[in-house]
This record gives sequence, C-alpha cells and structure tokens, in this order.
Amino acid sequence: MTDRLRDKIWPVTVILMGILAAWYVGSYSMNAPFQRDLDRRAGETPSFSEFVVKTMSQPKPTLPAPHQVAQNFFENTFLRKVTSSRSLVYHAGITLSSTLAGFAIGTVLGILIAVGIVHVTALDRSLMPWIITSQTIPILALAPMIIVVLAAVGITGLLPKALISTYLSFFPVAVGMVKGLRSPDVLHLDLMRTYNASRWETFWKLRLPASVPFLFASMKVAVAASLVGAIVGELPTGAIAGIGAKLLNGSYYSQTIDMFSALVAGSIVAALLVAAVGIVGKIVERNMGGRAA
Repeated sequence: MTDRLRDKIWPVTVILMGILAAWYVGSYSMNAPFQRDLDRRAGETPSFSEFVVKTMSQPKPTLPAPHQVAQNFFENTFLRKVTSSRSLVYHAGITLSSTLAGFAIGTVLGILIAVGIVHVTALDRSLMPWIITSQTIPILALAPMIIVVLAAVGITGLLPKALISTYLSFFPVAVGMVKGLRSPDVLHLDLMRTYNASRWETFWKLRLPASVPFLFASMKVAVAASLVGAIVGELPTGAIAGIGAKLLNGSYYSQTIDMFSALVAGSIVAALLVAAVGIVGKIVERNMGGRAA
C-alpha cells in the first residue's frame, strides 16, 4: 500500500513543484519591469535579493506570486464571515447554486435525448448532428445573447445562468449515455428477444444498468462544464456576487491577486463536485452489484 501511495503521490508532487517553480519565474519576469521603474523613480538601487522580494510583494502585480495568492485565498476563505461580500465561500456558494441547477437540468435533458436517439432512428440521424454542431458555438458569444433575450421577457437571476450551465453540461451526458445504452453485447440483446422482452424491459433490465458507468463518467465532465457555464454566465450580467463577479471586479480594478484567488476557489469547487459525482457513482454501482475499484 505504501509503494502504491508513493507511486501516485510522487509524480503529482514533482509536477506541482515544477508548476510552482515556473510560476515564480514567470512572476519575477513579468513584475520586474514595473519594479525597476518604481525603483528608478524613487532613486533606489536595491540588491538582487531585495529586488526579487519586491517583485513578489507588489500590491497589484502583473502576475501574483503563489504565496500572495495562497495568503489572499486563506484570508478570504477562513478569516471572513461567510456572509461577507469579500468571502470566497460566499461567492462560491452563489456560483454553486446555478451550477447545480444547470447540472441537474442538463443531466436530465442529456439522458432523455440519449434515450430518444437510441430508440428512435429518425432522432439518431437528425438530432445527433445538431447536438454536435451546437457545441461549436463559443459559449462567450452565446451567453450574452441568452442573458439579453431572457432579460427582455423579465427572466433574470438564477435561471439564465443555469441555462448556460445546461448548455455546456447536457452534451457530455447525452453522448456518454448514447454510448452506454448501446454498450450491451449483441448476444445479450438477442437473449432478451428470445425471452420475448419488451423494449421497456430491455431498456430497464439491460441497457440502463449497462449505461451506468458511462453515465457517471460523463457526469464528471458535465459538472465541471456546468461550473464553467455558471461563471461565464455571471460575466455579461454585471453580477455583484459569484466567482465570475469576483473575476470581473478584479479585472476592473487590476486586483490580480483577487482574480487568481477566485480561480483557485473555482478549481477547488470543481474538484469537489467531480469527487462527489465519483463517490455517488461508486455507491450506485456497488448497490447494483458492481465490484468496488
């Protein structure tokens, strides 16, 4: 067990250390010109070590150093009240609500579309190409259109952001479920016909159980995409709360440290959501008689 953990942790640790090293180098390179200008105007000639420290401690750096982001994230996550407008927990909760709503709608929609495609030949030939084509439209171009159109009919708040999340999340679920519903072996399908099983019985007792691993694998992708949709949906609305709003405000006032902290918060929320879907998937498969990995 120790060897297995070491084999898993060591490569990840090496990659993380490499990313941090590259991040610090990039932070120094991008912040150095501005710091040189500040020192020149102040008539100062710091040593190299002092200069490096200054580039890593600017209040509004071009690229914040990792320790600046970590400090900001810790302060705005653990040292502020959850109800505070500066709390990352508060902003993450706002984004999470539209994420989960869009994910739920997208999952149901994706499953229904997949069932229709598998059982209706006309839908397979006509609907599937349009579903694939829909994902070629950039979400940054589509999101403002959805927001404006729904606002024109008096629909604002959670629903528009949830619909944008739905747009991104239904596709992986639909594709994964189509693959899963078609995964049973031909021999098993012939056996069901031999038993004179109806299409509903074949679906419920063969196709659906076979599709469960595919469903939860696609749901992991969908929930992460749903979070991206929720964040993007907050940008054109001028939202005052949410991870997207935090990014927008940071860009307005050049608060790059706040922007990177919001990105870290979004990454953590995405990781937790994917992990939660994975845990639910394992529980469902175990209850269905599958072997635990």
